[in-house]
Amino acid sequence: MALFTIWIDADSCPSLVRNHAIKIAYKLKLNIILVANKNIHCETDFPYEMKICSAQKDAADDYILENVTNNDLVITRDIVFASKLVQKNITSINDRGTVFNTENIAKLLSERNFNLQLAEIGLVKHFNNGYDKKMFSLFANTFDREINRLLRNYKK
Repeated sequence: MALFTIWIDADSCPSLVRNHAIKIAYKLKLNIILVANKNIHCETDFPYEMKICSAQKDAADDYILENVTNNDLVITRDIVFASKLVQKNITSINDRGTVFNTENIAKLLSERNFNLQLAEIGLVKHFNNGYDKKMFSLFANTFDREINRLLRNYKK
C-alpha cells in the first residue's frame, strides 16, 4: 500500500512534468493518478492511473477535491483550484516550482483575476510562454523537496 498519492490535474500539465512525476512515484512506490476530461498520453513505461472525468467545467478539479487526503500532493496550474486545496491544507504545487500556501495564494488569485480582467477588456492577450528546461528544473526541485517532506511527515 502506498504512503500517499500524487494527483496531477493533467489537462494542462506539460508531458515532461507528468513523465517525471510518474517515474518518481514508481521509484518511491507511491500512487499517481492523472485526472482530466480526456485520456492524456504519457511517454513512460512506468504504471500510472488515468481518471477521465466528464467534460463539465471543473469536473477534474472536483474529482480530485473529493478524493484527495491531507497526506497527498497535487500538481496543478489552476490557481482557483489551488486555493481550494490550500483551504483543505493539501500540499499543492504548479509545474513551474511554486508551492501554493496560505502566504501566497491570495496574491496569486488577485494577480490572476486582474490579468483576466485585462484580457476580457482586450488590453492584453493570453499567450503561452512555452515550457523550458529552467522551468522544469524549478518544478523538479520543488517536487522532490515536497515529496521528501511528505515522506518525513508520514514516518513521524
